[in-house]
Amino acid sequence: MKQLSLLVFIILGLIASVKSQTIEEVTMYQLLERVTQSDDTLYVVNFWATWCPPCVEELPIFESDELQQASQKVKVLLVSLDFKSQKEKQLLPFLQKKQVKQEVLLLDERNPNEWIDKINANWSGAIPATVVYHQKQQVFHEGELDLPQLLQLVSSINQ
Repeated sequence: MKQLSLLVFIILGLIASVKSQTIEEVTMYQLLERVTQSDDTLYVVNFWATWCPPCVEELPIFESDELQQASQKVKVLLVSLDFKSQKEKQLLPFLQKKQVKQEVLLLDERNPNEWIDKINANWSGAIPATVVYHQKQQVFHEGELDLPQLLQLVSSINQ
């Protein structure tokens, strides 16, 4: 009986955690407004999608304790380029399964040709892509990163 009660408790906890996880949908302008603030926070923004194997492979580096220690105030934003219609069916279950703890935003933009250059003029549109913002500065990297490369990217911005 105790095992059944424990199992029910665990299942209810998992259901509650899935329901409580929310993903804010943002436009490119809302995202840029947030990461280009004049505060002392360093923003690491990763553009990715659940259907992109290199993106999924690099996700764990954004959870790294070393990244949090690289700067006094680091905020990681994982910006999903998944389709809005797949948010409930694919994105939320994926995040739950992978136990992603960083903040995830869903980019609510339709035409990449209208917003990619506003993120960075050197971006071809390929993902994964990572931009580190600190106040009005930014450093851009297109392609998959490992942890040492990400830490180098973070340290290359004057803080």
